[in-house]
Amino acid sequence: MDGNFLDRVKALPRLGLGISTEYDARRDGLDPNAFRRDRPDLLQFLEIGADLERGLDDDAREWIASGAPTTYHFLDVNLEEGDDIEEAWIARMREVLAEVRPAWVCGDAGLWYVGARDRGHGTLMPPIFSPESAAEMARGVRRLREGLDHEVLPENPPAHVYLGEMHLLDYFGRVLEDADTGMLLDVAHLAVYQRVMGHGALDGLADFPLERVVEVHVAGGSTFEHGGRVFVDDDHGVEVLRETWEIFELVLERASNLKAVVLECEHNAREAVLPLFERVAADLARRESRA
Repeated sequence: MDGNFLDRVKALPRLGLGISTEYDARRDGLDPNAFRRDRPDLLQFLEIGADLERGLDDDAREWIASGAPTTYHFLDVNLEEGDDIEEAWIARMREVLAEVRPAWVCGDAGLWYVGARDRGHGTLMPPIFSPESAAEMARGVRRLREGLDHEVLPENPPAHVYLGEMHLLDYFGRVLEDADTGMLLDVAHLAVYQRVMGHGALDGLADFPLERVVEVHVAGGSTFEHGGRVFVDDDHGVEVLRETWEIFELVLERASNLKAVVLECEHNAREAVLPLFERVAADLARRESRA
């Protein structure tokens, strides 16, 4: 893709408020197509979380057939491992993207699996926050963007333990600059990181290039105790941490190229998530009124 990111981002569509889904998520959650038909004021696009092994489920295919906007969230490539981005995988992805027609591609920038690409090896671990890792991830983002001919937005992944000498935001700031890319900033994941590492909710954001944030994820999290320590489970529930809202409000104010917000709540009843959608929709409307 030609041009620098701050020029390319002008061509990306403004999607508004969306919901994420993964394969067969409606088995214990909500129907995104029915939700959109009933409340188009609250739900404008679908982020399809998928891997090539399982493909697209019926809900995703119905949404695509309706012509409503989508993004594609990969669940099966390790951006930090250059050798993992194989030509065969890229070729199959191009076929899927031709069907999905997403506005962009995104995904957690960590290790989706260990060893050979196989769902039996599935995990999700964050990268090691070091300059060497950041350089490798930037190369992975560039290669994937060129191979897929779509913008590729790395996402900060969730974890309970983080390794490396860099702050998460310094790490991703370097990735964004070296890869000349935008980012999917998961403010719920960032809130957990700040808590785990003993930082304040907004630490590091003053110097972070928020103009490169194209998409934001908001999700609930629940605390639990193990071995005398308190952890946060990124459970996509309806109870959102105070720090998550604090980060979200700052990002809404300063992310000049923000195009989309996703509420990750696919495993809940619609009635339970409506207050979250109404709150975020009101926040986005206030943002638009100030523009």
